[in-house]
Amino acid sequence: MNQFDTLILGGRYFDGTGGPSRIAHVGIKDGRVAEVFDQQPEPGLATRTIDASGCWVTPGFLDTHTHYDAELLVAPSLSESVRHGVTTVLIGSCSLSMVCSDPEDASDIFTRVETVPREKVLPILKQHKSWQTPKAWVAFMDQHPLGPNVISFLGHSDLRTAVMGLHRATDRGVTPTSEEQRQMEALLEEALQEGFLGLSTMCLKWDKVDGDREWSKSLPSTYARWREVSRLNALLRRYGRVHQGAPNAANPLQVTQYLKETLGWLRKPLKTTLIAMIDLKGNPTVKPMASLVGWLANSFGGNFRWQLLPTPFTVYADGMDIVLFEEFGAGEMALDIRDQLERNELLKDEQYRRKFRKFYKEKLSPRVWQRDFGDAVILDCPDKSVVGRNFAELAADRGIHVVDFFLDMVVAHGRSLRWFTTVGNHRKDRLRKMVTNPGALITFSDAGAHIRNMAFYNLPLRFLKLVYESHVESEPVMSLERAVHRLTGEQADWLGVDAGHIRKGDRADITVLDPRGLDQDLEQVEWAEMENFGLERMVNRVPGCIREVLINGRPAVTDGEVEAALGREPGYGHFLRAGASG
Repeated sequence: MNQFDTLILGGRYFDGTGGPSRIAHVGIKDGRVAEVFDQQPEPGLATRTIDASGCWVTPGFLDTHTHYDAELLVAPSLSESVRHGVTTVLIGSCSLSMVCSDPEDASDIFTRVETVPREKVLPILKQHKSWQTPKAWVAFMDQHPLGPNVISFLGHSDLRTAVMGLHRATDRGVTPTSEEQRQMEALLEEALQEGFLGLSTMCLKWDKVDGDREWSKSLPSTYARWREVSRLNALLRRYGRVHQGAPNAANPLQVTQYLKETLGWLRKPLKTTLIAMIDLKGNPTVKPMASLVGWLANSFGGNFRWQLLPTPFTVYADGMDIVLFEEFGAGEMALDIRDQLERNELLKDEQYRRKFRKFYKEKLSPRVWQRDFGDAVILDCPDKSVVGRNFAELAADRGIHVVDFFLDMVVAHGRSLRWFTTVGNHRKDRLRKMVTNPGALITFSDAGAHIRNMAFYNLPLRFLKLVYESHVESEPVMSLERAVHRLTGEQADWLGVDAGHIRKGDRADITVLDPRGLDQDLEQVEWAEMENFGLERMVNRVPGCIREVLINGRPAVTDGEVEAALGREPGYGHFLRAGASG
């Protein structure tokens, strides 16, 4: 009998702690790291041998901000992440989980925000959702053939809707009764006992409800008074778990509420992570203010992390269908109208256009989008003469205001007008400094959501390239060991889950990466089938970079190709319980 199931030979071994890397050999047995050798082991010790010469052998990456909640029910391989070396994904972000509320409610609070079609998500939930408690959801996950490991928040919008009903949960004049508050606390405590990471909330009012009943209301979490959230936070603090939130961009001072909660004066600090630290084109004060907030929180007894996307924040749009327009009144008015003909009548109205032009030129109001059509390039259109040009220069050619030109194009071509813009993280020198911030988590891919608007499935590779290039240029922003640590052990340890390391005895979630594969355009997007959804989405492809991925010691990616058994057979990923060890 062979001593090992798999031997990984001759790679540069990173253990996920940030400690020195070295050339070493890793033996795997029964899903665990059985041995790490510095000397070449004897031949014939393993059933399977992987030659990792010239490659990095790292813990599998964690993607700690995804929206795979519906997808993992029908396509649990989550192969668009695994193919890039991700072995653990976090769901339940942004107050959106699919645990406690009924199928229609869970769909309606998810689909418009995350721009995954309701007509695809709702039937999936009606067919598969047989649970309404955290304990029952975990029981389902424990028998589901997961691809990567899964960790989860309980979403506050999900929790609030399940207890109060969608209508009352989205009524500004309604507060939960004492019994409803008690029910929410009981469900959250059950989730924490079952191993959920904590609670995710939402204060950003641009995120809207789908469906016919409460269409275009903000997410239920946004209607909660802070005393409701504070009582839930008390449970998180008691269990040592995490609050993930998103401040209201229209009220920058609201972040002080999160600061007050995270501080540990005369009590245990509350682990808090907020969305997001971004070097915005439209508001360059966001990044320095975020840095200051993080420093203050951690210097005065808090335990605080921003989420940081380590790559240019580029978004794509079909006509007006993009969440950026939710942030100002005229855009919101148009997106509130679902019927295309009715929307077009609004877009042609001169009074409406005056409002749009007014909002467009306001540069001091809270915003993510820089409101500059001169910084927006047309990718596709039935009128091929405009492809590759920006809206401002085309408007100038015609002698009209750029807003009028954009709205004319949307009326004429609708969703067939496809364009893109980069809203932030556009300055590489600033981004290199940002990723060194110890008060930030390298995350925020939104994988599984915004399927026609964003594609950051290869986020870990983009971060490694950013650091690797700085070494090639002899201006390293951090060690390569530290870079791997930021994607693996650092996040797992902060969240309190058993992942992110490959030392003797650790579960064998391992990525074998050829660093030469980083020397390509990692921001390039293409289209691929979204399995069992009957549609295509934007994805990333990085040929020649990720050679092998093992999850629980089993081959998930071999020679760069996803294994057919992933997400179909048991024995790969598990639901990882926060607070559990080993």
